[in-house]
Amino acid sequence: MSSKKRLLIITQKVDQNDDLLGFMHGWITEFAVHFKKITVICLQRGEYSLPSNVDVLSLGKENGAYKIEYLLNFYRFIFRKRNEYDAVFVHMNPEYVILGGIFWRFWRKKIVLWYNHTFGNWKCRLAIRLANVVCHTSPYAFTAGRKKSLQMPAGIDVDSFRVFSVKTPKPSILYVGRIAPVKDLITLIQAAKILHDEKIEFTLNIYGDSLPRYFGYKEKVMQEAQSLSAKGIISFKGSVPNKETPKIFSVSWVFVNLTPSGNYDKTVLEAMASATIPIISSKAFAEILPEKFIFKEKDAKDLAEKIKNIFVINPLEREKIGEEMRNIVENRENLKNLTSKFVKIF
Repeated sequence: MSSKKRLLIITQKVDQNDDLLGFMHGWITEFAVHFKKITVICLQRGEYSLPSNVDVLSLGKENGAYKIEYLLNFYRFIFRKRNEYDAVFVHMNPEYVILGGIFWRFWRKKIVLWYNHTFGNWKCRLAIRLANVVCHTSPYAFTAGRKKSLQMPAGIDVDSFRVFSVKTPKPSILYVGRIAPVKDLITLIQAAKILHDEKIEFTLNIYGDSLPRYFGYKEKVMQEAQSLSAKGIISFKGSVPNKETPKIFSVSWVFVNLTPSGNYDKTVLEAMASATIPIISSKAFAEILPEKFIFKEKDAKDLAEKIKNIFVINPLEREKIGEEMRNIVENRENLKNLTSKFVKIF
């Protein structure tokens, strides 16, 4: 399905090498097949390779612009380009709906807000009022359950997240994501210590970094892991571009995600698309994952037990479960499903 509509996308970053937001590059590429023209306004612009019908405009963060310059650039872009887009898609930043919503409404531009956090404030409430449609993936999202809410697939590019190579010979645990208090890596380290004390052989690879305000938490995590890091059991790998994570997911036995209940973290689905078994704490996945893959939040002992149960499964059974995980994502959460539903909105 294609549309003659022209779309304005507003997002935080366009950079195919970004560790967290690199997936937006794939989204824009896929959307470009279905829209006549796409104009993207981003806070920060990095490396990208997008179709010829995509125009990327930056508010200037990569050049060290001041916040007042962001604001002036934003209004300059939405006014200057107003005859080049018919609708607006704002990804995860309700502030932009507040800044532009009145003008877009006056110009009769349909406004679609994507917001998937479980918490919201007055800015989010106001943005929801201004938007025509609000999209989310988690049934626990702040935007869920409203008249204008629409639950969407998570938009996983299953062709990119596939099985690249065989699993590691030794049992391996993987974490991919930010190092921040909400991600609860301390519980993961404590679970690793329990497994080590039980004489279970494994490796734990942690990919990701912290924002400057969480450097203290990162130091705390690394200190907690020091005894196992010294033995080569736990490795901190730093951040990697999103486009490089499929191979990392593919070789791992278990992927662990510790975000609080209600969150529908994309990395869980990316791991599943790579045929890697996830162990998670968020009940938002209860619809697609059996209870044996969901551990009690902040309970290191339960997490260790769930991981151990996967380690002892015979290889053929693990492979079968991995295939089932990939099929779930392919059928429910893939990017083509998202694009199809997205085009219908307009």
